[in-house]
Amino acid sequence: MGQQALLVIDLQNDYFPSGKWPLVGIDAAAANAARVIHAARAAGVPVVHVRHEGLSAEAPFFAPGTDGADIHASVLPQGGEAVVTKHYPNAFRGTDLEQTLDARGVEEVTVIGAMSHMCIDAASRAAADLGYKVTVIHDACATRDLEFDGRTVPAAQVHDAFMSALGFAYASVVATEDYLARA
Repeated sequence: MGQQALLVIDLQNDYFPSGKWPLVGIDAAAANAARVIHAARAAGVPVVHVRHEGLSAEAPFFAPGTDGADIHASVLPQGGEAVVTKHYPNAFRGTDLEQTLDARGVEEVTVIGAMSHMCIDAASRAAADLGYKVTVIHDACATRDLEFDGRTVPAAQVHDAFMSALGFAYASVVATEDYLARA
C-alpha cells in the first residue's frame, strides 16, 4: 500500500439541520466521518480538511465569513492538519490540494463528506484522474433530494446512483465498518 491521506470534504455547518442547506442523513454521516477521522489520526494517516466557501456574501450557503461556512464541530481539524479552501465542487480546482498530497507522498486517498452528488463525486473523479487510488466511504457521506424533469429524486436514490457510478470506474466504495475493520 502507498502513503494514504483522508480527505474530509465540506462537513460544514450549513449542511446540518440548523444550517441554510441541510442534507438528508448528515448527522449519521458526520458521526461515521468522525470515527474514520479518529482512526486515521490513530494510524498516523494525514487528514486533509476541504471546506467550500462561496465567492460572495450572496452565496446561498457557505457565504464567506459566516458560521455556516465553518467546519462542523464534530470534525474540526486538529494540530497541524491541512485545511484547503475551495470555490468549486472539484477540491483540486484552483487549490493547492494536489501539492499538499504530493508533498506528503500520498498515493491513495479516502474521501468522506458532502454532498455525494456534487463535491464527493467531483473530488473522487479528479483524484482518480490525477492517478490517486480512491476509496469513498459511502455512509460517511450525505446528500439531499434533487429535482429532475418535474420529479423529486429522493436523497437515498441520488446517493446510491452516485456511489454506484463512482464504484463502477473511479473508486472502491465501502461502508465505515468495513473500512475500519481493514484499517
